[in-house]
Amino acid sequence: MSSDLSLEFLRVVEQAAIACAHTMGQGDGHQSDQAAVEAMRRTLDSVPIEGTIVIGEGERDEAPMLYIGETVGLAAKSDRRILGLPEVDIAVDPLEGTNLCATGAANALAVLAASDRGGLLHAPDLYMEKLVVGASSKGSVSLDAPVAENLRAIARCLDREVTDLVVIVLDRPRHERLIQEIRETGARIRLISDGDLSAGIAAAVVGSGVHAVMGTGGAPEGVITAAAMRCLNGEIFARLVVTKPEHEERCRAMGIEDFRRVYTSKDLASGDNLIFAATGVTDGALLKGVRFFGDGTRTMSLVMQTHPARVRFIDTIHVEQNRVVRVRF
Repeated sequence: MSSDLSLEFLRVVEQAAIACAHTMGQGDGHQSDQAAVEAMRRTLDSVPIEGTIVIGEGERDEAPMLYIGETVGLAAKSDRRILGLPEVDIAVDPLEGTNLCATGAANALAVLAASDRGGLLHAPDLYMEKLVVGASSKGSVSLDAPVAENLRAIARCLDREVTDLVVIVLDRPRHERLIQEIRETGARIRLISDGDLSAGIAAAVVGSGVHAVMGTGGAPEGVITAAAMRCLNGEIFARLVVTKPEHEERCRAMGIEDFRRVYTSKDLASGDNLIFAATGVTDGALLKGVRFFGDGTRTMSLVMQTHPARVRFIDTIHVEQNRVVRVRF
């Protein structure tokens, strides 16, 4: 997979973000999600790849989907096979934080991760226990360790006190005990309503003010987070939440037999060549949201890859045809 594709995938997330940003704050999450999906699918089909969606979106929320197994890219639109196009597996979340966009809240993103064929786990649409940390802490924590022990380990790695740590947790009833255990250590908690993928990225970025993400979230988002961790040298530890026979059936359909396995970023995103791209839809801690002005649109994006290893923040002005743009910094 050529590194040149990183700019193609940047274009994909930019267009998805712009499309759903037009619906921001209108209170209709389905409309926001549909706008993002349609723009992402349309732009993906112009990328010179033979792509397959291995992580789709929206099944749990009955939203419009880029469904698992869907073929995308120029190869999907051509009447005959185009030789030489790279075979790429793609994980998408066209609108990470549907409710955030619908209400105008912070941290909504359009997100995509890509790998050479076979490089992303085909995760079932189940919940997953997660622990996400940055590079300095990844060798010192465990998903099976008590919360207090993990927080003490993170504090030692960062040469801080536990009371200096900030942990992000999804604000859900299922996390009441976790929240209590974190607070008992003296660490601080930032509760979020949605968007654990953007939270995971923040935990791996030095200076973000976030030191860990704990709790249970979607498995598909876990795979996309893992791709980001591979690029940032952070780590995610994750285990599928399998509590019903139908969960087991869904796992087996994806080729997963060990339901208690603890996955790392290398397990979830095993590809040697990984690309991660995200564009802000609403303003967040890492990325500004889409801004519309008279002559065009401004976006801010994060594009990362493993080969060559690089992380880029890209501020783009999309100019409308036949307009003169007055750039203000």
